[in-house]
Amino acid sequence: MPSFGIYTLANDVVFDQLVALINSIEVNVSPDIPVCIIPYDDRLDKVKQEIASRPNVTIFDNWESIQRWEDFAQEVWVTKAKFTKNKLSNSRWYGGHLQRKFVAFDGIFDKFVFYDADSLAMKPIDDIFEKLKTYDFVFDDWEHKKPNPVAALNISVIEKSGLFQEADIRPKLHCGSFWGSKQGFFDPNELLRLRELLIDKGEVKWINGNGWWDDSFLFNYMTLRIDASLFNFTLSSNPQERTGNCADADPFVNIDNVLYNEEGLKPIHRLHYMNYSSKDFARLCQGEDVNIRYKDIFLYYRFLKQPDKIPTELKPQSWLDTSQRQIQSMGQKLKIGLNRKFKK
Repeated sequence: MPSFGIYTLANDVVFDQLVALINSIEVNVSPDIPVCIIPYDDRLDKVKQEIASRPNVTIFDNWESIQRWEDFAQEVWVTKAKFTKNKLSNSRWYGGHLQRKFVAFDGIFDKFVFYDADSLAMKPIDDIFEKLKTYDFVFDDWEHKKPNPVAALNISVIEKSGLFQEADIRPKLHCGSFWGSKQGFFDPNELLRLRELLIDKGEVKWINGNGWWDDSFLFNYMTLRIDASLFNFTLSSNPQERTGNCADADPFVNIDNVLYNEEGLKPIHRLHYMNYSSKDFARLCQGEDVNIRYKDIFLYYRFLKQPDKIPTELKPQSWLDTSQRQIQSMGQKLKIGLNRKFKK
């Protein structure tokens, strides 16, 4: 069994992002580190074709584990919806499979790092594996800064339980897009215990959001409730380790196709393209000038092994294409609204 490796969650829909991520791992982390792709769903034809020539990349195939996490998250969400008196369809994530990333705890690596597929690796992760010698979980994000109304956990409700105070909770808030941990934390017995606490004892109220489903919200509850030890690089006493990571928010400097935090040129673990759709990246890879920050660095890694296919010129979106997409978007929103109206 490999002692360490990398997981991501993907399918053919995010194919361009997945290829860019794997290439960036090969260049900036290690060409030999094993990578395991957790299937978001069964749309994997392009993925399988791509990794056939990559001996260190595999697909997670423990379907018993996948189903266990699907059932657990589904039951939690149904209970949450009942407490908040919201229809399940009110959440755009309902019916999704983001919770499958947690099968990493049942996987083949003793220690691992998980990257969302819409990320690029920017530096080695030796420091994360080093921290895992001391801590159960390692993060690098700023979720702990979010105000209480939009934090992952309902801090005031948790405080009323008498088990935790805000000073205990806030430093442990984290995202689910990039993290390191170890195999075996959430075995079937532990999931049964958490299910009892969440559903039978009503602790689903600890999870924030009124009708909103987010895998990271559930993840925050899980890491808090097992009283795990966490390290977050953004809370490090070493200011050199405190950096940004979001493509749509943080300023970076590009040095030889590696990004650094603009303030102090600090190395960053990854660039996260959150809030950009897979359709945007598909159009970018086809040569359309899509409004994506740091698109040049994405194209570099996406076509690293196919330099002859990288767009030589990015063409502006045509008025017709823009209008059609706006109409399609309005139509989808109208359809969702009507569905919700008639399901009430």
